[in-house]
Amino acid sequence: MCVACTHTIHRAKHHFGWNRDFEPTLIAKPGETIHFECLDSSGGQLGAGSTLETLASLDFEKINPVTGPVYVEGAAPGDALKVTIRRFVPSGVGWTANIPGFGLLADQFTDPALHMWSYDANTMAPALYGPGGRVPLKPFAGTIGVARAEPGLHSVVPPRRVGGNLDIRDLTSGVTLYLPVEVEGALFSIGDTHAAQGDGEVCGTAIESQMEVEATIELVKDARLASPRFTTPGPVTRHLDAAGYEVTTGIGPDLMTGARESLMRMIDLLGAEHGLSPVDAYLLCSVCGDLRISEIVDAPNWVVSFYFPRIVFS
Repeated sequence: MCVACTHTIHRAKHHFGWNRDFEPTLIAKPGETIHFECLDSSGGQLGAGSTLETLASLDFEKINPVTGPVYVEGAAPGDALKVTIRRFVPSGVGWTANIPGFGLLADQFTDPALHMWSYDANTMAPALYGPGGRVPLKPFAGTIGVARAEPGLHSVVPPRRVGGNLDIRDLTSGVTLYLPVEVEGALFSIGDTHAAQGDGEVCGTAIESQMEVEATIELVKDARLASPRFTTPGPVTRHLDAAGYEVTTGIGPDLMTGARESLMRMIDLLGAEHGLSPVDAYLLCSVCGDLRISEIVDAPNWVVSFYFPRIVFS
């Protein structure tokens, strides 16, 4: 229980998609700290004991629920919400899946795959993967945002200028996020909590894990933000950096092709060096490897690199 929180929103109070006409679950004053109980991105459909059959029966109408919305008093179009993420309370259970038709290499990985994770929610020690892998954990919220000005129901899947399914792995404890407000009261919601993810979330899922989140919501009047921005309190990759990285590249005139090629080469490398099957390497890359644009100025070719942290197998 959060002793400093003004309100708690239970996970039953969730919604799917964004709609300016949703009734608020809570009316909050700027500066209040709220305890959010969040579901995982499957909406609780996947959990301990889930199998490929469970994955095959997923109801996609229940994917990516977010807890809320919160009406912030005084918030008006042109303002910004200042959201400071205080703390995560992890559940200790998670999953990573290859869902056919989804992911950077969806054309190559056409069969479903599911890896269930069990981790220590108190120590957050690295989670085991296969015979020798240990993935460092760093909880964050994949989906965090406010309602759009455009009326109607909008899918939660694509990110937008008002936030939403950003999947930025650095939106973790201590970070302050600024979100553009488009409607009165902002209608803030949060969910899709993850225990770990690489930059790019290449297979389409991270370590998806139900958690609770504490956040302080403040108001910046007339901020006129074009899109979200955030401030980190310090380094963002110390949990991964200690043993260095293996890096593969994709080079050519198209960034998406370069991203795919750098990832494919890392999957091959992990198979050769650690005996991972292609799909196991693909899932692992999604939860701890990073896609980076290394060079985008030397026309006609650009360089995309895939960084895999050696600490996973050290």
